[in-house]
Amino acid sequence: MKRITIVLAAMVMMLAVQTVQAHPHGKTMPHKQYNQHKRIQHGVRNGQLTGPEAKMLRAQQAKVRHYKQMAMADGRITPRKRQLINRTQMRAGHNIYRQKHDGQVRWW
Repeated sequence: MKRITIVLAAMVMMLAVQTVQAHPHGKTMPHKQYNQHKRIQHGVRNGQLTGPEAKMLRAQQAKVRHYKQMAMADGRITPRKRQLINRTQMRAGHNIYRQKHDGQVRWW
């Protein structure tokens, strides 16, 4: 019985090490932010977004990242901080939609 417990504990530890190695420093881009990043890239590639529009949208994404970093500075995200991050992220998503569908196109 003791041997089985030791083997199971070793397997769990190996799995934990593999998980940590798969995501160095735990810095993965959250799904919502990743999707918005891809939406901006797609808009630039197919000409729906002009250069200044893409620059403004990327600045909004940087603002969201900054809010997240500031919220995690003390190791805890309060409900108020979470609300600010979510509101900023939603506003950025709406702006991406509006800029992609505003009729302005890149001609080059």
